[in-house]
Amino acid sequence: MKYYEVDFTLSPTSSDACDLLAAIAGEAGFETFEETDNGLKGYVQQHLFDREQLDLLLQSFPFPGVNVSYTVVEAEDRDWNEQWEQEGFEPILVEGGKWSVEGDMCPSILIHDGRHYPPSTLHLSSSTINIEIDAHLAFGTGTHETTRMVCATLLGLSPTRVLDCGCGTGILGIAAMKLGASECVAYDIDEWSVDNTRHNAVINQVELTPLLGDATILNKVEGTFDLVMANINRNILLQDMPRFREKMTKNAYLILSGFYTNDIPLINDKAMSLGLKMVSQKEENGWACLLLTTK
Repeated sequence: MKYYEVDFTLSPTSSDACDLLAAIAGEAGFETFEETDNGLKGYVQQHLFDREQLDLLLQSFPFPGVNVSYTVVEAEDRDWNEQWEQEGFEPILVEGGKWSVEGDMCPSILIHDGRHYPPSTLHLSSSTINIEIDAHLAFGTGTHETTRMVCATLLGLSPTRVLDCGCGTGILGIAAMKLGASECVAYDIDEWSVDNTRHNAVINQVELTPLLGDATILNKVEGTFDLVMANINRNILLQDMPRFREKMTKNAYLILSGFYTNDIPLINDKAMSLGLKMVSQKEENGWACLLLTTK
């Protein structure tokens, strides 16, 4: 993956202004940020960077008295997850609540890497789904709010045929298969992610069909799905939702995340225009997750 490294300078700078800037930059394709002495350093995939939109958003930066400027350079082509891969992550327990959409009891999902196993003090129920993730240059371990919320929402469903859009590590499709789905098709625009999804499926002893491409690849996928999941940024979701809708059965569910809570009305308006209805929503640290249906 090729990235741009963008240094944002805020004058004066503050934590609140940086948080707001990160939310705004996320609408222009940015994935991650680091705090600096003068503001933020952001990273965005080159093919997703919308400079025109970023400039437009910054023109009306809603923080009185704060000036924002930025410089763009091509980021060093290196293994972005190298240190993270060496250190791994602590086990994460995702619980969806007592009742599912269908009214049955929900299990839980335990996510861990190959280096960290759950401590003996953590008492797990017999219905806990165990998922091991080995992340190589791919997004999706459960450490991010959006991944956890999608997993928690997934716990309340019982899909048969699943579509995972922007699969990253494959964690969402793997979770669906371990929860009883009979088939999962997954795709991502990044070759590393497709390979990582295939790798993690083997580790977890499930069979997935990982494909390389964007949403246009759905033209080559036969049949429809009773669950579609997409944890992608807002602009891509708005662009691809019509394709998702075309691949959904009459009584299907759609789980969407990867956007901020203030984007919920925009996403929901698009969903309603496609004949989808809101079932529920989750929010965590400013991030949102929506459950929609064709019912």
